[in-house]
Amino acid sequence: MTTKQTLPAWSSTFAVLQRIGRSLMLPIAVLPAAGLLFRFGQDDLLGKDGLGGALPWLLPVARVMAAAGGALFDHLPLLFAVGVAIGFARRSDGSTALAALVGYLVFDRVTKTLFFEAGEGAVYAKVALTLEDGTRVLDTGAQNPTGVLGGILIGLTAALLWQRFHRLKPPAWLAFFGGRRSVPIITAVAALALGVAFGLLWRPAADRLAEIGDWLSAHGTVGTGLYGVANRLLIPLGLHHFLNTIVWFTLPECHAGVNGATRDAAGDLNCYFAGEQGAGLFMTGFFPVMMFGLLGAALAMWQAAPPGRRRPVGGIMLSAGLTAFVTGITEPLEFAFIFVAPLLLVVHALLTGLSMALMAELDARLGFTFSGGAIDLLLNAGKSNTHGLPLILFFGLAYLLLYYALFTLLIRTLNLPTPGREPLETDARQNQQPPGRKTLG
Repeated sequence: MTTKQTLPAWSSTFAVLQRIGRSLMLPIAVLPAAGLLFRFGQDDLLGKDGLGGALPWLLPVARVMAAAGGALFDHLPLLFAVGVAIGFARRSDGSTALAALVGYLVFDRVTKTLFFEAGEGAVYAKVALTLEDGTRVLDTGAQNPTGVLGGILIGLTAALLWQRFHRLKPPAWLAFFGGRRSVPIITAVAALALGVAFGLLWRPAADRLAEIGDWLSAHGTVGTGLYGVANRLLIPLGLHHFLNTIVWFTLPECHAGVNGATRDAAGDLNCYFAGEQGAGLFMTGFFPVMMFGLLGAALAMWQAAPPGRRRPVGGIMLSAGLTAFVTGITEPLEFAFIFVAPLLLVVHALLTGLSMALMAELDARLGFTFSGGAIDLLLNAGKSNTHGLPLILFFGLAYLLLYYALFTLLIRTLNLPTPGREPLETDARQNQQPPGRKTLG
């Protein structure tokens, strides 16, 4: 009885976690636009040290583009709140997004007000603004110390409340506020309660997160290696986005400057684009794997297919491999082997962890807005806090050969059923014939 009750409970929890993971992809999809605008607006591209030095009319264009990209990075928690609400709610509509927007605005102001009223600690320092006369006031434009975690929480809250109340039928004299119109109102009340709870409880949690961030920074080799292994092992479950959200947008924190302006940022991705030296720790190791390693795996699976099936398999594998190389989108290729040959997934995860750890240990640094593909590599190769690019490329070429050799050896030695090597339907039927019975033809 206990086992039967436990399995459905775990199945339901797992399904919810998968929905959350999928919903995180909607706001993450905004990042390439933010990264392109912000990157082109920096001094070494269209700014004073790049084309703007020779063509002064480009300088205001650069400032505008940097401001546009910076606006998206500065409001990532709000983007996550709206994106997660739309992605998580079943059959969502515009009222879902409005509810998330209302909820996050309430949550943001309430939490920052309580952090300021506390008058001490790290979170107080982030929301307090010192005037010329020495007076300290609440900085309403400051980044919320809860970061994207607060946005995700409000997004999930708005989605769940929308599902529960979007068909609400109040009394006739309140009919105007019924149905979908009720959701933003209810979400505002819920966000107020959550804001109070976070305002009182977040300070010790923020201190613990800061300690974790310091540990990761001090133990970059071990931390990034473990993260790389876990990231790939969670791919089949769709839960790797949770890890990404923590290390890319939450930990660690930094105070960095770009184009002469400094700002606080949180997470490896944000710190990298804010110009922090040493940032990119949790992104660099993906480039050798996504651009080169998986291309080698695609070549191995193509060559391991029987000669009669090699041509169609090659078309699929090479297109998936080139997609990973150019864009960093790896799922089409990874899902070709992670379920039919789980051993290859384990090898892939271990090699990813090794790449992450080695790049961290060798002080190579490179970041991305979307994924570790050639587009992001070319876009960010010239950033002042990008380091060791030749090493990354050399290691990538070595990984292409290593992936090809290991995948070829394992597929052929263990007869793994990668694309093209699965039994044909006619072969399966013949194997099911009773002994001594002949097939027609």
